Amino acid sequence: MNQFPWADSVDVAITVCNRDGIILSMNEKSAATFAADGGRALIGKNLLDCHPESARRKIGRIMESRQANSYTIEKQGLKKLIHQAPWYENGELGGLVEFSLVLPGEMPHFIRR
Repeated sequence: MNQFPWADSVDVAITVCNRDGIILSMNEKSAATFAADGGRALIGKNLLDCHPESARRKIGRIMESRQANSYTIEKQGLKKLIHQAPWYENGELGGLVEFSLVLPGEMPHFIRR
């Protein structure tokens, strides 16, 4: 993510793919998160090949509907927030960006008015 140098310093995995699912960029945290699968060597590969059919359908629905998808998971004892959203270039769908961040065990919740 050379065009956004700040992206490598945040503690959030950021993965970007195009409309066809081809991974365009990964920040340092994303590369580390997916190191066992190839890390930065995944750039240029299709992320759909790394997902089960149910996830491929969900990714297709996000692209079709142009609506974000957010959920939490627990993996290796860590609770994570996953946020997947379409991104655009000149008003046209460019693909999908995924943000993955580890959530603390206890987290304050505020209702703002």
